Amino acid sequence: MCIIIGREKEIEELERRYRSNRPEFVAVYGRRRVGKTFLINEVMRDNMVFHHTGLSPYDRKRKVTLKDQLQNFYFSLIRHGMEGSNPPKTWLEAFFMLEQLLERRDNGTRQVVFIDELPWMDTPKSGFLTALEAFWNGWGNARHNLCLVVCGSAASWMLDSLINNKGGLYGRLTCEMHLAPFTLNECERFFESRGIKLSRYNITQAYMILGGIPYYIDCFDPSLSLAQNIDRLFFNPKAKLGDEFDRLFSSVFDHAQACMEIVSVLSQRHAGYTREEIAEKTGSNPNGDFTALLKALIASDFVKKYVPYGASLREPHYKLTDCFCWFWLHFKEQSGIVETDYWEHHLKEQEIASWRGIAFEEVCLQHVQQIKSALQIAGVSSTESALVVKGKNENNGMQIDLLIDRADDVVNVCEMKFNKTAISIAKDYAEKLAERISTLAEANPAKTFHLTLVSAAPLKTNKYSDIFTSKVTIDELFK
Repeated sequence: MCIIIGREKEIEELERRYRSNRPEFVAVYGRRRVGKTFLINEVMRDNMVFHHTGLSPYDRKRKVTLKDQLQNFYFSLIRHGMEGSNPPKTWLEAFFMLEQLLERRDNGTRQVVFIDELPWMDTPKSGFLTALEAFWNGWGNARHNLCLVVCGSAASWMLDSLINNKGGLYGRLTCEMHLAPFTLNECERFFESRGIKLSRYNITQAYMILGGIPYYIDCFDPSLSLAQNIDRLFFNPKAKLGDEFDRLFSSVFDHAQACMEIVSVLSQRHAGYTREEIAEKTGSNPNGDFTALLKALIASDFVKKYVPYGASLREPHYKLTDCFCWFWLHFKEQSGIVETDYWEHHLKEQEIASWRGIAFEEVCLQHVQQIKSALQIAGVSSTESALVVKGKNENNGMQIDLLIDRADDVVNVCEMKFNKTAISIAKDYAEKLAERISTLAEANPAKTFHLTLVSAAPLKTNKYSDIFTSKVTIDELFK
């Protein structure tokens, strides 16, 4: 077995389901490329009696049909020992053939059946869910040695059609598992396991670009620098991730173009927009299918829904949280860069420096638990959000990307800085921060506001540095 980085809780849960003496129906979902298939294969491979992967709908030449999916399933049955049958014409027939295969191979030991990319198999009007229901309810749930594991990157399908199914599969799952992207700590361990030597400053930059997605990190060449790797993955001819953005959305969402348009709009402001604002900017009807699109983006870990600090529950915002999409949209789509060695030659320019500031804020937002632990408030209940005070246009007003509103009536107002050298607080900056805290305190007199610095570099001590009540270092984000 390969060494699996992180995923300790998920491994323990999968092994517990394997050891149980009852039928198990396990569903694993999460963002594409996050490592679902790898995890299941590594934990279960020695006991797998049947493994099938649905055909990807991402095909530029033709649409994948029900016949294609059934033919592919038939080939999997043959590979695992089925003999003397014709290709199935329906999913009911296909799952019945799987039942016969498993019965013939049953020697009393645990039988693991792994069906990967399950949503891809559910082509329009295919009757796939009805057949899956018949397979489990009519046969599988009576087989005490059966462990059925299914997985999919189309998280909205997994949630709506399977996990929250209101029909015959209601309550039938025995375990559901959401696989999240790696943390900075897990990324560091992953790089080390691949012999890739990077400082924590550069690991954080890699996270800003790739997020905690194992597949992307595994594309690194250990002999190259971070900048060289980014050029090789994104800007060189035939770049490894050259068409990843389109492929990512086309393989997960039924309405890929509409989803990409929403994500593109959200990339224009870090704190995000209301659904009405998104609909206006995309020219969409804010009702009907638009709600389903937002829900699908949230389920797939691309977008987060939240209520800004002090706002009404009726005014939720939607913000882009996927680091890869942030990077792609800024440098590949909006800027239209064609230089093949762009990252190596423009590292010190303002455009990249500005992007780093926003990208680091997103990294911090994805490591709130580490920030709370560093502040010694891990056990204090809290809600995390941004504050958006609109001005006359999008370039004024006040925006704070992270406020930790604690149950003990303290609010940590986080200022995030991705400096390579020590940070020195100037008078005008200190006055700006003090005004911000004063404004918050006036509006919320029952709360105490602590200005908190989260930074990649140390803070220089001067007459203004004590404006920060607390400080969190980049090393503490790696814990």
